[in-house]
Amino acid sequence: MKIAYIASQITLPGAPNRREDAFEHDYMMDALRPAFAERGLAIEDVAWDDPHADWSSFGAAMIGTTWDYWDRQKEFLTSLARIESQTLLYNPVDLIRWNIHKTYLRDLEAKGARIIPTVWLDEADADGATEAFDTLNSDDLVFKRQVGAGAEGQHRLQRGDAIPDMPHPMMVQPFLPAIQSEGEYSFIFIAGDFCHALVKRAVSGDYRIQSKYGGKETPVDPSTADLSDASAIISMLDDAPLYARVDMVRGDDGRLVLMELEVIEPYLYPIEGPHLGDMIAEAVKRRLETTRA
Repeated sequence: MKIAYIASQITLPGAPNRREDAFEHDYMMDALRPAFAERGLAIEDVAWDDPHADWSSFGAAMIGTTWDYWDRQKEFLTSLARIESQTLLYNPVDLIRWNIHKTYLRDLEAKGARIIPTVWLDEADADGATEAFDTLNSDDLVFKRQVGAGAEGQHRLQRGDAIPDMPHPMMVQPFLPAIQSEGEYSFIFIAGDFCHALVKRAVSGDYRIQSKYGGKETPVDPSTADLSDASAIISMLDDAPLYARVDMVRGDDGRLVLMELEVIEPYLYPIEGPHLGDMIAEAVKRRLETTRA
């Protein structure tokens, strides 16, 4: 049986305009292919907007490196709904619709999640951006797209800085020094079970931890308290997704706070988690067996 790994035109091997961080796509495929093959499954990478893709020929589809959806949100969600109508989709499109807009953080906060204080700007004009400094009582803020990923369109601004053009709805949060001194933690969960954790650190002078900006990852054995805080986020979902990444940073009180819950297309760091491929393949196999039963 074939399983689709849903990618994008700019992450597939051989793309003339391939993203500079698309080697992460290769790492994922290298981890998944042998694990799926051991279970009698074949995984193939296919662009989500491939007009020739026959999604009904796949036993299931797993969203992977769809790293252009934030500028094509409506088209992306329409495509996922079409895929889900023809095969099993992981994660399901209803969960994607909820997670694609970072206001989902408010829902998790209502369930008890500790999040960074946030101002939501549907129109990120100069007046709203300037007011955010007072509302958050901070002179150092990070402006992020409400629909976005990978620090695309993100700005770190000091009070008094010129406000750049921000044509998208934004979320604004105080800059937390721990992102530079300690790093950002990622906890990977497969079918609700903890797989592995790592800390991502930016290069000196930067705060963006993504590999495209020079960020580096180190596997960690999380403390009981840290893992408990991350696991609590997963427990807030109605159903355990096939895969999830919980990104957290240390707050001033020493406890982790949620930055993002990624259930759309997160990179799952197979290099730092050598059991990832087997866990995903086994989880997919179990779900297929349950569906056929």
